[in-house]
Amino acid sequence: MRLSSFIAKRIAFNRSGSFSRFIINIAVIATAISVAVMILAIALVNGFQITIQQKIFSFWGHMHINQYQPNAGPLTEQIPFDSDTSIVRYLKNVSGINTVNAYATKSAIIKGEKDLSGVIFKGVDSHYNWTHLQQFMQSGNIIHFNDSSYAPEIIISTTMAKELRLKVNDPLIIYFIQGAGLPPRARKLRVTGIYKTAVEEYDKTYVIGDLELIRKLNNWPAGSIGGYEVFIDDYHKMDQTAEASLNGIPDKLFLRTIRDIYPNIFDWLALQNQSEAIILIIMTIVAVINMITAILILILERTNMVGILKALGMRNSRIQQIFIYQAAYIVLAGLIIGDILGVGLAILQKTTGFIKLDEESYYMSAAAIDLHWYQVLLINMGTFAVCLLILTIPAMVTRKITPVKALQFK
Repeated sequence: MRLSSFIAKRIAFNRSGSFSRFIINIAVIATAISVAVMILAIALVNGFQITIQQKIFSFWGHMHINQYQPNAGPLTEQIPFDSDTSIVRYLKNVSGINTVNAYATKSAIIKGEKDLSGVIFKGVDSHYNWTHLQQFMQSGNIIHFNDSSYAPEIIISTTMAKELRLKVNDPLIIYFIQGAGLPPRARKLRVTGIYKTAVEEYDKTYVIGDLELIRKLNNWPAGSIGGYEVFIDDYHKMDQTAEASLNGIPDKLFLRTIRDIYPNIFDWLALQNQSEAIILIIMTIVAVINMITAILILILERTNMVGILKALGMRNSRIQQIFIYQAAYIVLAGLIIGDILGVGLAILQKTTGFIKLDEESYYMSAAAIDLHWYQVLLINMGTFAVCLLILTIPAMVTRKITPVKALQFK
């Protein structure tokens, strides 16, 4: 075992200008590039998914509780019900839930200086937790509520502000759709803030205002709401938390996760996992093919050595071990260089954001990075194991070499 390792080291770390040295360098570089690409692929996909999900959750929460409506979509106005402090208390006691906000929505049309824009008016009350939305505020402030009437203020997106040529403190006219053949009801509001999530489904659709205004327009009793939006600590446990929440919700109310409301976005995010898997498989295949080619060339170049070792009585298994050890040294060198390159580029992107993206297409201006040490470890272990396992096959070529023919080979 030690003799095989010794010979493998001498061959692998031989600095002479032989052809095998060139092949070893190519194999190391190919392995390093494959590992670096795998690390960056995982970091980019993780960062992309987490960033998009955080934007979706921060705007609309993780779960919605409303009165049941068959075939209700994300833009469907809610059936009102009385807010119930006992429901809120129960939900806040469920493990993993941190925020419960009351809200209601209503279809409307905003009239700017020259243009019109159809929107969904999301009404919130004075108890609304703005922590999640403040990260998206580009300018202005949140709504200032008062006790006497509704707040005549509205928060719009940068997309709407640009289309309607509005800025903070500008007045606007908003027409609320009443339905049932009734004419729209106009209200004059003031732009108090401008937000930007870069998620087209939100920025082109939603404005935020006072829930009390929706109550007055719809003639709802005091305290009526359209539903609750619920925020949890860990979105990975969204389904489990939803199940745990059902026991404290009356039968007339219906709970949906945000995945049920916007399935198209989550289906799109799930496709990124498939892309990630394809990249990992391709890069592993590239590394393996390069290693197989390198080992076959090294065996061919060392045919004389194999013949001499066999003539001296070394067993086939020991000779195979020489080339397996040599492959291991090459793979390890490639892994180390690939880790430095991949992790280094990931850290550089996270700190500087030098890889820019089209925000309208990707919902972010720079590629997001999220990388965990265990993922790097798994890439290294998986690449090392797969390469060595497959490289036992070309190493078996040494069994076919006979001492007489090998010593004649030049």
